[in-house]
Amino acid sequence: MPPASRRVSPHVLREGLRVLSVAVRAEPRVFTVSVIASAVYAAMTVATAQVLGWATQTVVLPAFRDGHTTAGALSGAAAAIVGVALLKALGVAGRRFYAGLMQYRMQAAYRRSVTRQYLRLPLAWHHRHPTGQLLSNANADVEAVWAPIAPLPMAVGVVFMLLIAAVSILLTDVAVAAVGFLIFPAIALINVVYQRRLAPVATRAQQLRAEVSEVAHESFEGGLVVKTLGREAAETERFRERAHELRDANIAVGRIRGLFDPVLEALPNLGVLAVLLIGSVRLESGAMTAGDLVHVAYLFTLLSWPIRALGWVLAEVPRSVVGWERVRGVLDATGSLPFGDAALGEDKAAALEVRDVRFSYEGADGDREVLHDVSFTASPGRTLAVVGPTGSGKSTLTSLLVRLVDPADGSVLLDGLDLRDVRRGGVAETAALVPQQTFLFDDTVRGNVTLGLDVPDERVWEALRLAQADGFVAALADGLDTRVGERGASLSGGQRQRLALARALVRRPRLLILDDATSSVDPQVEARILQSLREAQSLRDDGGGATVVVVAYRKATIALADEVVYLDRGKVTARGTHTELLETSEGYRNLVNAYERAEAEQEALDGGEEALA
Repeated sequence: MPPASRRVSPHVLREGLRVLSVAVRAEPRVFTVSVIASAVYAAMTVATAQVLGWATQTVVLPAFRDGHTTAGALSGAAAAIVGVALLKALGVAGRRFYAGLMQYRMQAAYRRSVTRQYLRLPLAWHHRHPTGQLLSNANADVEAVWAPIAPLPMAVGVVFMLLIAAVSILLTDVAVAAVGFLIFPAIALINVVYQRRLAPVATRAQQLRAEVSEVAHESFEGGLVVKTLGREAAETERFRERAHELRDANIAVGRIRGLFDPVLEALPNLGVLAVLLIGSVRLESGAMTAGDLVHVAYLFTLLSWPIRALGWVLAEVPRSVVGWERVRGVLDATGSLPFGDAALGEDKAAALEVRDVRFSYEGADGDREVLHDVSFTASPGRTLAVVGPTGSGKSTLTSLLVRLVDPADGSVLLDGLDLRDVRRGGVAETAALVPQQTFLFDDTVRGNVTLGLDVPDERVWEALRLAQADGFVAALADGLDTRVGERGASLSGGQRQRLALARALVRRPRLLILDDATSSVDPQVEARILQSLREAQSLRDDGGGATVVVVAYRKATIALADEVVYLDRGKVTARGTHTELLETSEGYRNLVNAYERAEAEQEALDGGEEALA
């Protein structure tokens, strides 16, 4: 089930407390320190009222009655007030620092957990989940989950404060306490109604954040298509609709908060007025002193703001629960690729065998089988070409060869070992795939080729030479240190493909898979690339060479392969040399000849345009 489709439990508060307990168990020391600091703040808040009541009764009123006071009395009162204020400030600083530390640690930990899970989950799982939604899970949802942590220690401190204040007020005057305490059940009742109203609206707003992110990501990714086809207005409208839905959902959240926040703000102040009213009657009757009244009234005044911390926590709980459900939807996802303990060889080109492989893509209308009963072998050090019409399953096959996905049935073997039995990282150390879609980072040429691999520049240049990229890289302003821009925007399509090929070659794989990876380069350059791979004595330090599997459509490229596998409608329908298949397979012959005619026509068209120019 996708994370966005999960429903939040109706017991939002209980679920929210359960989420917060996860954070407390994860960071017990930090939470304890922040709660202790909050408790100090709470105690000093009550102590402030006590000190002010004492100072009023023993210093201020005698001064008004007698017309004078002593320096010692004033100094004592000032010292008591300043001392309590300093301890209170220390509690505030400690509470805020450690609460923030706990919140950011939890956010960082769960972002790492989500992204690690993304890496563990197979490619098939990612096909079912939009990228924008996954970005939202790792960012907005994680932030929402731990948003209540910041006010949580203060809310816990408020509980201490209420207990201390309740005892202090009861010891001062029971009648005034009875009136003042009516405020707390009222706050609790309002918060219950608040949560029930806010939870579904917050759920919708959180889901819409993911949808807006998804639309924005698709528009950015397809920017070239959008601009070349003049779809800017349509994409703007699509984004506008989602953005306005999110705006309306956020306004609905704000409207509910705007309705309840003033009520929660007013209730403590009404409590103060009630205390002053009853306290003045009690003062006239002599049942309490002026200092006691100042103490109780000031205490209720101080409590009006900290009590809001409870409301802050409760206000964030619905979003937290929604975010938690969405994040858990990722962390609990199944389908990760299991690994074995076997190690692949390191001393020679890999022997490849595909045995009775079947594979299907999951879809809303049921599974769509792409490959069925595919079997072939590639001998070590040989070049195998995979040829087939569009939609025959060639790219899916390359994903299976490097274990981006596992077959539903059958197996892929390297050196006689099923890829599912190979240890984690073993396939990546042995095989390299250069896909159809070339991706370059906004980094230098060197950074894009090595991708963090610690190799000398001589080895980088060797890979560039094999990929026929050394010439244009040497001509760049800063050579290997030239930045290529986002997605390699400063390079041509063919140059990007050659850098992607060099990226694979610098790792000196024992199995190299090229999925139409030279389609953007000239046929002559493509031929030189494949010829250099065939003539190279080694792609690795041990001299063992590499087995090459190339998905191709150009006749000149296919002719360089030692053997050809013809794939049609997900099945291997013919196998042999290029010459043999031209004679024995009508489908193969028609396909490669059609490609050749199309290329010839395109070259003629390009030549005519140049002549006219």
